Parts: sequence; C-alpha cells; structure tokens
Amino acid sequence: MRLLLVEDDNHVAAALSAVLARHGFHVTHARSGEEALQALVPEGPGFGVVLLDLGLPDQDGYEVCSKIRKRTSTPVIMVTARSDVRSRIHGLNLGADDYVVKPYDTGELLARIHAVSRRTAHEDAVPGTEDALRLGPVCIELPTRQVSVDGSVVQLTRKEFDLLALLAQRPGVVFRREQIISEVWRTSWEGTGRTLEVHVASLRAKLRMPALIETVRGVGYRLVAPAG
Repeated sequence: MRLLLVEDDNHVAAALSAVLARHGFHVTHARSGEEALQALVPEGPGFGVVLLDLGLPDQDGYEVCSKIRKRTSTPVIMVTARSDVRSRIHGLNLGADDYVVKPYDTGELLARIHAVSRRTAHEDAVPGTEDALRLGPVCIELPTRQVSVDGSVVQLTRKEFDLLALLAQRPGVVFRREQIISEVWRTSWEGTGRTLEVHVASLRAKLRMPALIETVRGVGYRLVAPAG
C-alpha cells in the first residue's frame, strides 16, 4: 500500500517511514500541508492512506484535512497531541477517518491504518437490501450513502454513515459494542472502542438529535426511532 506521511519533523518521519516500510508500506513523505496537497493531485500515484500530523509549519492541520477531503476520498488518519473529545470530533467533522493521540504505540498506529483500509474496501457494502431507511425526519439513502434530516442533507464521514446505517437496520435493538466494531471497523481490536464513542457523539451533534442513539451502559448502543 502507498501511504502519504505528512510530518514536518524529518527525524520522526525517517523513523516512522522505516517502521512502515518494514510492514510493507511504500511511504511518500510530505513536510508541509502544501507538499501534501501537491502529492494528492489526480494524476499523482494515488495513496491508500494519508497519515496527517496536525502540527505543520505552513498551515493548520485541520485546514489541510478539509482541503484533502475536498479533492480525494483517501482515508485520513490524524496524528494529534490533542486528546480532548471536542478536538477529535472537530477533526472527524472535517472529514478525518480516524485519529491517533501522541504519544502512540506503533502497533496501535498500524492497527488503525489497516482498519481504515479494510473499511474503505468495504465502504459500498452496506448491510440490507432496501434503497432507503426512513426513521421519522431522518432518511438514510443506502445506494448514494446520503443522509438527510427534514430534507436537509447532513454531511457524514464514511464511518459515521456505516455506523448510522447499521443501527438503523433494526431500530430499538441493542447492538453490542463488539458487534458494531466488527461490522463498521472490520476489526476486533479493543482499542477501537474509544473511537466508537467519539463517532456516536459526532453523529448526535451532526444530526442535532442527541436522543436518536441511546447508550445502553455496559452493552452498547441502539437507535431510538423518532416519531413523525
């Protein structure tokens, strides 16, 4: 797999590139946001994943993520020292597919890279045969992967859509955390649990329906079909 590493620290980039190379990745190193955007042109080599450090010298990392998402659907994993949920949700809202908080374990990083790669490969395989799921004011169009509330389109990331579509298959039924992680992230890796919580919070905020997804403590989540 080709991977674009966006990191301004040459020492960090060299060490990480060596590790990634040992695991079969072909790494292209971009030292700034502008270099990253230039590497992601349509006629470029194409990448399986973008590993984006937010501490860049020329542009804010969040801004770079937004620009990347406007020109390509390549999965973006943010690398950040900001561990608060609000910062993570902001990154997801801009189109990031996942995040890794510094300092991170190399095994964790590799697991997340493989997880987003597997999910991207299956992004069109949404369970169910219906063309659309309607839950009160919420409409989930499976073929186009579009979600709207009261007719207004809500922009969701791939993982957010897959999570919502999964829960909407059986409103009122509790989905275990392990089941959700297996279906949406295509992995059983325990570290994905915190990512699930952040994505649920992001969905509630984007849909402006905090009661739509109910937390069942110690078990998982279920979708509560709204009236109307």
